[in-house]
Amino acid sequence: MIQGTNSNAGKSVLVAGLCRAAANRGLSVQPFKPQNMSNNAAAVEGGGEIGRAQALQALAARVPLSVDHNPVLLKPESNTRAQIVVHGHPVGTLEAERFTTDRASLLEPVLQSFDSLGQQADLLIVEGAGSPAETNLRAGDIANMGFARAADVPVVLAGDIDRGGVIASLVGTHVVLDDADRSMIHGFLINKFRGNVGLFDAGLADISTRTGWPSLGVVTWSHDLAVLPAEDAVELGERRADASDIHIAVPMLSRIANFDDVDPLSLEDDVTVTMVPPGQPLPVADVILIPGTKATIADAEFLRSQGWDLDIQAHVRRGGRVVGICGGYQLLGTSIADPEGVEGPAAEVAGLGLLDVATTLHADKVTRPVTGTHSASGHEVAGYEIHVGQTDGPGAEHPWLHIDGVASGATSSDGRIVGSYVHGVFSSDAFRQAYLAELRPGRVSSSVRYDERVDVALDAWAGQLEEQLDIDAMLEIAARRS
Repeated sequence: MIQGTNSNAGKSVLVAGLCRAAANRGLSVQPFKPQNMSNNAAAVEGGGEIGRAQALQALAARVPLSVDHNPVLLKPESNTRAQIVVHGHPVGTLEAERFTTDRASLLEPVLQSFDSLGQQADLLIVEGAGSPAETNLRAGDIANMGFARAADVPVVLAGDIDRGGVIASLVGTHVVLDDADRSMIHGFLINKFRGNVGLFDAGLADISTRTGWPSLGVVTWSHDLAVLPAEDAVELGERRADASDIHIAVPMLSRIANFDDVDPLSLEDDVTVTMVPPGQPLPVADVILIPGTKATIADAEFLRSQGWDLDIQAHVRRGGRVVGICGGYQLLGTSIADPEGVEGPAAEVAGLGLLDVATTLHADKVTRPVTGTHSASGHEVAGYEIHVGQTDGPGAEHPWLHIDGVASGATSSDGRIVGSYVHGVFSSDAFRQAYLAELRPGRVSSSVRYDERVDVALDAWAGQLEEQLDIDAMLEIAARRS
C-alpha cells in the first residue's frame, strides 16, 4: 500500500506506474483504493463508477475496470456534504459532522472488494487517501491505516519533496502514529525531486536513522506525467500559451467534475487550454468549454457570481464557440429544475439560454461507457456518461451526437454552440481533428493519438520507477502480508 505524508504527494501516479511496472514484469496486478473523494469519475462496463485515478491505474495494469477497484467513492456536493457511492452506485449522502462515525460502516464492502480482487491477481497495489498523519481522522478510518491493519497490508510511505519539509513530514508521521500503525510501514520513498539526487543522500540517511525505515529510492520530477489525466482540478493550470494557437478557455466551476475532457485537446501542439480559476474573467478565446459539475444548480449561481455568464454571452456575440459537457450541457439550456431535491433543497434556476433545451434532475443516475457518431460528420466517438437528469426541448431535435443510434445533446442553429452528456468525445482522434479544423480551416491534422500517448507515457513512467526505486524490495515487502 502506498500512503503519503500529504494529499497530492503523487500516490495516484505512483500506483499507476508501479502497476505498469508489475504488468511489464509479467505479474497479474490489480489496483485498489478503499476510499476516494473526487468528482472525477469513470464509468464501468455494466454500470457503476469509480474514481478516475483508479481507471488510469487499471489501464496501467492492463485489466478491465471494476467497481471493486474503488469500492467507496465520496463525491462532494457542497462544502459539508458528499454523495456516497458504494460498489459503483449511490447509496446516500454523508454530512461532514457525521463523517468520522458513519464511514466505519463502509469497511465491510471495502474488504469484500479487496478480497475479490485478491483472488484475481498475483499482486494488489493499494493507494491511500490524504495522509495517515491526520490523527484526528483515525477513528473509523477505512482509507489509510484503518484499512491497512484490517486487511494486513504492508505500507510504503511517500514524501513529497517538492512541497518542502519532506524530512519533517516523514519523521513527523513516524512520531504521531501509534505503535500498531507505525509497525505497518516498511519503508519510504521520496517523490518529485528536482536536481541532483545525490545531494539528498544525507537527508535519506537522517530519515532512516530517525524512523528505522529503509529508503526505497528517490523519484525525480517528470514532465511527461502531464500526458496522464490529473485526479484533482487543483492540479490543473494553463497548459501552454502561444498567440497563434487555438485558444480554449475552461471556467473552473466550484464543483467541477470529469474535467479530463480537456486532456486530449491540451496535447495538441497548436492548442492552448486555459483553466480559469474563480476571481478571473474568461479570456478572449476561440472556444469556451463548460465542463461537468457535481452540483449544476449551485454552479449556475456560482457561474453568475463570477460574472462568467456575461463573459460567455459576450464571447457568443463575438462569434465564439461554446461546448458544454454533461453539467455544462445542462447549464447551456434555458433552465435546470430539481423538484426532488437531488442536489439539495428543491429548486429551479435559469440556464444560460444558449441552447433551446431544459433539464429536470431526478434521482436515477446514468453511468455507462458509450460509443456513437458525430451527427454532422459521421466521425466515430467513444466516451462515457455519468449524470442525473434528463434534458429535452426543441434544440434536441438537432443533436450533436448519436449514441447507439439515438440522438444525444443539442446544437444551435448556427452550429457554434453544442452540448451533450457524453464525456471523453475529444479522446476520439478523428473527431477531435475535425473539430479543430472547423476552428482553423486548412489546419493540417496532427499525428496525436491520445490513447497511444497515454499508454506510451505509462510505459516510460514505469521504466523511470524501475530505475529509481528498489521495486524488488517493494515486492518483498508486499510478500510479508501474512
